[in-house]
Amino acid sequence: MSDVLLTVGTRKGLFVGRRRGGRWEFGDPCFNAQAVYSIGIDTRGRTPRILVGGDSAHWGPSVFRSDDLGATWTEPGQPAVKFPRFTGASLERVWQLHPAGPEAPGVVYAGTEPAALFRSEDGGESFGLVRPLWEHPTRSRWVPGGGGEGLHTVLTDPRDPRAVTVAVSAAGVFRTEDGGEHWRPSNKGVSAVFLPGPAPEFGQCVHKVARDAADPDRLYLQNHWGVFRSDDAGDTWKDIGAGLPSDFGFAAAAHPHRADTLYVFPVNADTDRVPAGRRCRVFRTTDAGETWEPLTRGLPDGDHYGTVLRDALCTDDADPAGVYFGNRNGEVYAGTDDGDSWRQILSHLPDVLCVRAAQV
Repeated sequence: MSDVLLTVGTRKGLFVGRRRGGRWEFGDPCFNAQAVYSIGIDTRGRTPRILVGGDSAHWGPSVFRSDDLGATWTEPGQPAVKFPRFTGASLERVWQLHPAGPEAPGVVYAGTEPAALFRSEDGGESFGLVRPLWEHPTRSRWVPGGGGEGLHTVLTDPRDPRAVTVAVSAAGVFRTEDGGEHWRPSNKGVSAVFLPGPAPEFGQCVHKVARDAADPDRLYLQNHWGVFRSDDAGDTWKDIGAGLPSDFGFAAAAHPHRADTLYVFPVNADTDRVPAGRRCRVFRTTDAGETWEPLTRGLPDGDHYGTVLRDALCTDDADPAGVYFGNRNGEVYAGTDDGDSWRQILSHLPDVLCVRAAQV
């Protein structure tokens, strides 16, 4: 069984664990009293680099990095992510830290609130604003979602480092194919029940987007009501929520190797944000959303109220894959056999905000 690094960001600190030979070991929390909203694990170098978006109530948000699996941390002398003066904006939160693939060495993206995309060329030590998205002609009409106006998803295309897809709450999906010089909305077919008109160009409250392991043009989207699939890199979307107990939810994670395989955690409703049916269940599709199956072996079988947030469900890159989720009850579960069965590996944590894992 592969060694796996598991990082858990909570409302009050970061927990870093290792799986060695089937046994999990976690150290003391890092960044005590800081909310950790984003984690990126960059495995492109000789040693993994962990990037963390922390948020201190006293010092504000910052990006930290570790090159020794969390034993020590470095914070830049100047803010790594900072809005230029001309924007009139200030950083409230780093929602996403996304190392690009081997096709773009050293490139790391940060998604922020206010909704903006920043790009690093030095492995996440410093970032610059992607100005064309900040100045997009639709921007003045973006409206914050219930959790604020955050750019929370960044997907890079493994075939082309210039192709990037992002998602903003509540503005929708936007794409560039020329390295960020031009962006266009990519929301055709995604519902927005709270907006007038059946097919708005933008304004959808997208909660998470994931890319299929085998087909880079196949994307999956968990919306504020609705689970969708695109087979053309986001040009059009179709509803694949039939068969789920609820198509409301926050999280979506694709299998790292297996085609057509996606995991979601359904939530009752936007007005009742607890697990669907008050049951702790991950749902998996292995046919790109045509059918769904609940994965419950090892999970609590009684009433359960632990909601899973948008970045609190993830997979590692092992084979078989590990699937992990944490919830607002402070519980973390691991399914190291593609999610067929589960084991609780942490409990009594603060609210779990994000989870990331990788082989090391």
